[in-house]
Amino acid sequence: MQEALAARFAAVALGHVGQEYPQKLDQVLEGPSDLKRPSELHPVFHGSFDWHSCVHAHWMLARLLRRFPAAPFADTIRARFDAAFTAEKVAAERAFLARPSARGFERPYGWAWLLKLHAELEDDRARTLAPLARDFADRFAAHLPRCDYPVRHGVHSNTAFALTIAADWAAMHDASLLALFRDTAARWYGADADAQAWEPSGEDFLSPVLMEAACMARLLPPDGFPAWRDRFLPRLTEREPATLFTPARVADRSDGRIVHLDGVNLSRAWCWRVLAASFPLGDARRALAEDTAARHISASLDHVDGHYMGSHWLASFAVLALDGA
Repeated sequence: MQEALAARFAAVALGHVGQEYPQKLDQVLEGPSDLKRPSELHPVFHGSFDWHSCVHAHWMLARLLRRFPAAPFADTIRARFDAAFTAEKVAAERAFLARPSARGFERPYGWAWLLKLHAELEDDRARTLAPLARDFADRFAAHLPRCDYPVRHGVHSNTAFALTIAADWAAMHDASLLALFRDTAARWYGADADAQAWEPSGEDFLSPVLMEAACMARLLPPDGFPAWRDRFLPRLTEREPATLFTPARVADRSDGRIVHLDGVNLSRAWCWRVLAASFPLGDARRALAEDTAARHISASLDHVDGHYMGSHWLASFAVLALDGA
């Protein structure tokens, strides 16, 4: 990823992480006192249309800051972080989370993105956000043992995405949680074979098939993944399942759900790049995966800063596609 593209992404995110309205709240009202402004309910993450998009926009800014610490946009990101990540504001986020009605708040998508954000932060900012990250790690630890089945469809509740996104935090901070992620992925997906890709659905921003493959690439032992991959996707050289090779068409980018399909193109590209790295040099499937990733990126990269229904979140997925594999 070049600095000019990073500057474009940073400008998009900095334009909306503090934009309080429009706002889609994820909230159960326990009484009239719960009717508060988004910035009161979520003093850290009240921008970007919804809580989880604000979290992963901050992750993207942290990633860009790490990659380009001397770029012209870097000081603006630092100032945003200094204003957002304070002990008082994090305590308010934790207080919202501690309410009995918030047990399922942002499960599992927002949980995973918060951990990924914390894993990307450095020094004092990481220490300030650490208690909130621990809250979500504890929620994963409590939830996964009683979650008998994965969620496979291509939206926020997709469990393969959550395990993949949260794994870096677990690898850095909690070996027992990483082991639980590995065991859960094997339990949910280990016996899957010959994937049939009935996708994308009309509101997907994830590929159920490719996301599962990327999850197993992250969580299976390196010497165990190739055999699983070849059972799961045995016909890649024949470009089957065919739908995985064809970028999705986006008919209306002003529609907040149809524009998810730009996300499916970008997240597929990320997954294809993960798969490409799993094949040895010279394997025809490696070049095929890289080419397919490039075509998916090309289909949607120009639209990350278009209508607000896409621009409040798509740049994060573009960074995953370009920098996450």
